[in-house]
Amino acid sequence: MENSQEQRDPAVIWHNLEDWGVEGKGWSDTSLYYDRLPARAESRVREPVWELSRHSAGMCVRFVTDATSLQVRYALTQERLAMPHMPASGVSGLDLYAEDHQGNTRWVSIVAPENQEVETTLAQNLAPGSRRYTLYLPLYNGVASLEIGVASGATFEIEPPRNTRPIVFYGTSITHGACASRPGMAFPAILGRRLALPTINLGFSGNGQMDLELADYLGELDPCAFVIDCLPNMTPELVAERAEAFVSRLRSLRPDTPILMVEDRTSTGAVFQAAQLDTHRKRRSALSTAFAKLVKEGTEGLHYMDGAGILGDDGEAATDGSHPNDLGMVRYADAYEPVLREIL
Repeated sequence: MENSQEQRDPAVIWHNLEDWGVEGKGWSDTSLYYDRLPARAESRVREPVWELSRHSAGMCVRFVTDATSLQVRYALTQERLAMPHMPASGVSGLDLYAEDHQGNTRWVSIVAPENQEVETTLAQNLAPGSRRYTLYLPLYNGVASLEIGVASGATFEIEPPRNTRPIVFYGTSITHGACASRPGMAFPAILGRRLALPTINLGFSGNGQMDLELADYLGELDPCAFVIDCLPNMTPELVAERAEAFVSRLRSLRPDTPILMVEDRTSTGAVFQAAQLDTHRKRRSALSTAFAKLVKEGTEGLHYMDGAGILGDDGEAATDGSHPNDLGMVRYADAYEPVLREIL
C-alpha cells in the first residue's frame, strides 16, 4: 500500500464518498456502490457488458475545502492497473480538478497507482483558501472503497450529485475512456465541464453494439439527451440489423428526450488501408439509412452527427489508429460540443 507518515497521522479526518454520493451513476440498486449498471442487469446483459459495467468510468465527486493537503485511500477491484496502450493514471487512477478565482474548472493533480490498495497524498502545498474540487474516478477499473482525508482543522463540505438532468453517453471503448491518460480527459468528462452538466458514461469496451437490453436500461434514465456512439464496435451488417430497432425501443420508453446518433470516427491510419475506409463508409451508410427511415416514419427528436472529421486529418490524435489519445479526446469534445449545444 502506498503510504506516508502524513497519511498515518490520526489528525487526518477521513470522508467516505458513499456517505454523500457520486455523480455519473445512473442507478442506485447496484451490486457494488461504484458499478454502472443495476444488479438486476447481470442476468440479462451479455457477460462482457456486465463485467465492464463494474468499472467506475464517468463517476466523479465534488467537495469544498480549505485544506492545503488532500489525502486519499482507495481499493480497486481488479489487479490489472494499466493496459499496453493506456497508463495506470487513466485505467486505475484518480484525477483532481478545482475551480479557480474566475470559476473555471482546472486540473490540479492525479494519482497513478502502483498497487491495488492505495493510501497517498492526492495534492499538497495548495494555495490557501476554500475552493470547490471535482475528483474523477478510474476509467477501466472498479472501486471497492474510496475516502478523502483532510487535516482535522480544515473545513470540508460535501456536495451531493447535482439534480440537473444529465447527458447519457452509450458507446464503445472510446466512450468508456480509452485511451485517455487520466479520467478527466475522457471526452464525456470534458463535455461535462464545458457544458456544466452531469454526464453518465455507459461506454463498454468492445461491446457497444446496440443490444436491445441496453435500450431498456437506458430508457429507465431521465437525461436531457441520449448519445448513441456504437459504430466502432459494429459491422455494417450489425448496424443495419440493430440501429433502427434500438432507437425505436429507446424512443418508445423516452418519447421526448433528444437522441443523437453518431457515426464512427475515421481511424487515423485508414488513409493507407482501403478496406478500413470501405468499412467506415458502409457503417455510416447503414446508420444514415436507419436514421432516414426513422425520420420518415415520424420519429421525432432525432439528431445525427457525422464522424469523418472527429479525429482531425493529421493522423496525430490516436494511440493505435483507433483509440483517441488526449489530443483525440479534446477533438472528440470539440466535435460534440456545438452539436450538443444546439440540441440542448
